[in-house]
Amino acid sequence: MAKNDEQSFPDQSAVALLIIDTINDLEFAGGETLLRHALPMAHNIAALKRRARAAGIPAIYLNDNFGQWRSDFRSVVQRNLAGVRGAPMVRLLAPEPDDYFVLKPKHSGFFGTTLETLLRFIGARTLVLTGLTTEMCVLFTAMDAYMRDYALLVPGDCCAAASAARHWQALDYPQQVLKADTRPAAELPLERR
Repeated sequence: MAKNDEQSFPDQSAVALLIIDTINDLEFAGGETLLRHALPMAHNIAALKRRARAAGIPAIYLNDNFGQWRSDFRSVVQRNLAGVRGAPMVRLLAPEPDDYFVLKPKHSGFFGTTLETLLRFIGARTLVLTGLTTEMCVLFTAMDAYMRDYALLVPGDCCAAASAARHWQALDYPQQVLKADTRPAAELPLERR
């Protein structure tokens, strides 16, 4: 990845790691149950992110703006680092200075965002989708990516839902219909293509 802060263009990589809605307070009904599944997921994403960084693959955080139209990503991160249910997950996955971020207003990372433009400048053709929740934001982003002809990797151990049954049921769709590779992250081929 580019290390020069003076550059005005993004990294170049045919692969991009998308980390979806993990900067999250989980302060909602069912959030405690989701956290039980999200913490193991967060450890897996952190390991995958280290592999991606070593391979020169950029990380892009796609995060809900929580209805705060004046919010910015750095303030969202700071609000979720302590004193909220999701803080342990956020601390594991806190973005690094050279990571990218896109705030999204709805479920798909593509809907009403700059994600597509960023991916085009990066040169990404393959997306690794991770995060919360498997049956909503990960799945909606996967469907929109598929319609845009991206190859998809959706490691099953790097996504979570409030129940294991719901997670695996939702993961079946990208695998069967969207031709996504859903193997565990450690088994995925992860190299700059």
